[in-house]
Amino acid sequence: MILIREINSLSAKLLERIYRQSRYHYVRQRAHCLILASQGTKVEKLILIFQVSSKTIYNWLNRWESLGMVGLYNKSGRGCKPTFNFLQKEQIKEWTKEEPRQLKKVKQKIQEEWDINTSTKTIQRILKTLSMSWHRMRRGVGGEPPVHEYQDKKAQLEELKRLDDEGEIDLYYLDETGFCLIPCVPYGWQNIGEYLTIPSRRSRRMNVLGIMNRNNHLETYISSQSINSDVVIACIDAFFPAVDKPTVIVADQASIHTSNAIFDKLEEWKQRNITIFELPSYSPELNLIEILWRFIKYEWIEIDAYKSWETFVASVEKILKEFGENFVINFV
Repeated sequence: MILIREINSLSAKLLERIYRQSRYHYVRQRAHCLILASQGTKVEKLILIFQVSSKTIYNWLNRWESLGMVGLYNKSGRGCKPTFNFLQKEQIKEWTKEEPRQLKKVKQKIQEEWDINTSTKTIQRILKTLSMSWHRMRRGVGGEPPVHEYQDKKAQLEELKRLDDEGEIDLYYLDETGFCLIPCVPYGWQNIGEYLTIPSRRSRRMNVLGIMNRNNHLETYISSQSINSDVVIACIDAFFPAVDKPTVIVADQASIHTSNAIFDKLEEWKQRNITIFELPSYSPELNLIEILWRFIKYEWIEIDAYKSWETFVASVEKILKEFGENFVINFV
């Protein structure tokens, strides 16, 4: 029999609550032990229940006797001390930005700079606490947009979005892309050590011109031929034969959007209440339809679609047709 000071009804209720609700496993465990001990459970039985030594049981009970409820919790300062301080962690983050694919090189710098031998697993844990993660890089554009022009255009685009939300204008995004049987390889859950494979081979190219608004309404033109300025003009005229409010179409500075043929149509479109909003160079992130292309290529095309050109075309056409119903993007 264990001799501990009698636990009054108030303390017993509190212990029961701590045992049921504490966020810390070790606290729940100690509270449970005290409850059982107060009910007359022998030390030998407690050892079997909690899989600890008799010394640990007596330590738990002694801390209860001397400290009460406080004795359920560990003293501050317990556990392993951090290997790196705040400034060192920030430096590790900077080194990782310099070598984003080679944590072994970061580990080497840590050894050389601070004479600390650590593991890449430890570095990974530190980077996660610093809001970094291992994910796919993206292809970049060939340059940087002019800073002032970029900020001005971005502000104008935000104003256009506001007017669109208030129903003052209709805002659309125009762009072209191509699909083929060389897939954009996505991430996916797989067994450790095993890799899902996606068929990949050269094929014809399926070219798509899309005009999309932020409410998931999409108009598309599909062709096996290259898309040029004449096609862009024909699509705008076909998709917008008449408009009932000012309509703005956002487009990048691709050559087929800035050709003489397009320039010659601007005044006519303006008279029909259609305006082309030209994005600054090297700023695809401002064109929301780029998000649609990424969703299609990286998430929505099924792996089995790459088995043949026919199934691939059918899959892409299905996605384009059902966009806004079965395939939806929340444009904030």
